Amino acid sequence: MEEVNSRKALGEFLRSRRERLTPEEVGLVSYGRRRATGLRRDEVAHLAHIGTSWYTSLEQGRSVNPSEDVLNNIAKALRLTEDERRHLHYLARPSHPEKAESQQLTAGLERTIRALDPHPACIIGRYWDLLLWNHAAELVFRLPVYSNNLPQRPHWMRHLLTDPELGSNIKDWEVKARVLIANFRADYARFPNDARFQELIDEFMQSSRLFREIWPLHDVQVATDRRKRSYDPRIGEMEFEHVVLQPPTNPDLKIMIYTASTDTAARLRSLLDSIKQ
Repeated sequence: MEEVNSRKALGEFLRSRRERLTPEEVGLVSYGRRRATGLRRDEVAHLAHIGTSWYTSLEQGRSVNPSEDVLNNIAKALRLTEDERRHLHYLARPSHPEKAESQQLTAGLERTIRALDPHPACIIGRYWDLLLWNHAAELVFRLPVYSNNLPQRPHWMRHLLTDPELGSNIKDWEVKARVLIANFRADYARFPNDARFQELIDEFMQSSRLFREIWPLHDVQVATDRRKRSYDPRIGEMEFEHVVLQPPTNPDLKIMIYTASTDTAARLRSLLDSIKQ
């Protein structure tokens, strides 16, 4: 069953990438009226220097084993980004779910996250469960006060998708949600047969309109450093440089740091100080 699901996911991804391209974009001449948008399968096969029936079998989820060179040729034919090319390889050769690394955080990591105030910082695990966050993150992202005794830790995706106030404060929220979901798909692709990931996907398909609209598009993007802007009536305009770090000894963990601009940091520091008093 796991192999069938992986092949289906691969076929869906290839079809979504094929349908977003036009013949003109890849240097082909289009003759006559086309019944559907995007490239035809035979055109992708031609560009990738493989047989049409073989490519069709791959897209239909049949049991075929493409080589690394063939996958790279298909990636080139479909004009895939580097993140998408890597995603294609993950789907074609899915790994069996590895046991998740320990989510026990070291004292050094805990001290680092807390010391970053007034710059929001948090740590998420393989499945995007929030494991640790500082006071600035509580303020900016409307998280509960961190405690080792919390009955249930927030889930980063669930929190961002379902908190209406949080979404309304972030400029171009739907555009940013698309990137967020593309990041989640990139992580999911490493473990496509992991039951916990599937449970989360099923949940978000039920609970979030945005997720239902964006997930079937098969967009994928690895989290990268970037600038973020948002607004909160308590804080005002905020600007951050966002970076994601992964400890080499535990790559299941992601350390997310939002380095605030000078003005933003000053306002956050003032608010945090007033809360402590």
